[in-house]
Amino acid sequence: MPWRPAHPELPGWKHVYSGKVRDLYEPADGGDPDVVLVVASDRISAYDHVLATEIPDKGRVLTQLSLWWFEQLAGVPNHVLGSDAAAGVPEAVAGRAMICRRLEMYPIECIARGYLTGSGLLEYRASGTVCSLPLPEGLVDGSRLEPALFTPSAKAEVGEHDENISYDAVVMAVGDDAAAQLRSLTLDIYARAEGIARERGILLADTKVEVGLDPLTGLITLGDEVLTPDSSRFWDASLYSPGQAQPSFDKQFVRDWLTSDASGWDRSSAPPPLPDDVVERTRGRYVEAYERLTGRSFA
Repeated sequence: MPWRPAHPELPGWKHVYSGKVRDLYEPADGGDPDVVLVVASDRISAYDHVLATEIPDKGRVLTQLSLWWFEQLAGVPNHVLGSDAAAGVPEAVAGRAMICRRLEMYPIECIARGYLTGSGLLEYRASGTVCSLPLPEGLVDGSRLEPALFTPSAKAEVGEHDENISYDAVVMAVGDDAAAQLRSLTLDIYARAEGIARERGILLADTKVEVGLDPLTGLITLGDEVLTPDSSRFWDASLYSPGQAQPSFDKQFVRDWLTSDASGWDRSSAPPPLPDDVVERTRGRYVEAYERLTGRSFA
């Protein structure tokens, strides 16, 4: 595995897993088995690779923005139990960590699309559908979809692409009742967040949420991160122009550089280190997304 936790040892916690961005810890020495520590690193991935170069403060932005969005989504159960020293977050990961309830995660990436782009656009161009849902003719990159669509995908192994699936496939995977709840919850989160973002001059093109069952409450519960530049496409409303790719508040600078002649990357090997200017511009986009959405200064 090409990624390692930035903090392999934390007092009171045992490292158990690392994903592309997050490191997961469970209590050491017989602590509460229903609790986990989720730490967002500064790692960044692109084209199914975790890059050797990190983006300073990225993990703090993801954590703080998620916490802000959890507050905005009042009434939606989420997995956060605490995020400060009083809750038990170690000082070494302050600002980038959350203590969370352990959930039984559904094997579905719950995605809402309010605009046509990305993999949805590719499917539409090939078949006129997105996740088997028929769409009108004549749509272009960036066309608004009204109403927004629930376009789930099946979770892939780390390093592989998630696969878009139909709603019927979700029903087969989790059952009728759970599928209906996942769809309703995803579209509700999108609608609420889209309105909040729009008030701040930002368009929420699409978002992915991860949901699990809380075994203690029996409630379908929002987990992982929510409505960050890593899980969502945010566009500047003032620059929105359908028919072309939209500038986004995420790692687009990284993707563009990797696919440029300047990088020399052939995609058959690990990506090269990022130049300082690409790192700084990418950090700037993450921070700008946080500040414009929350109205707070990032410190």
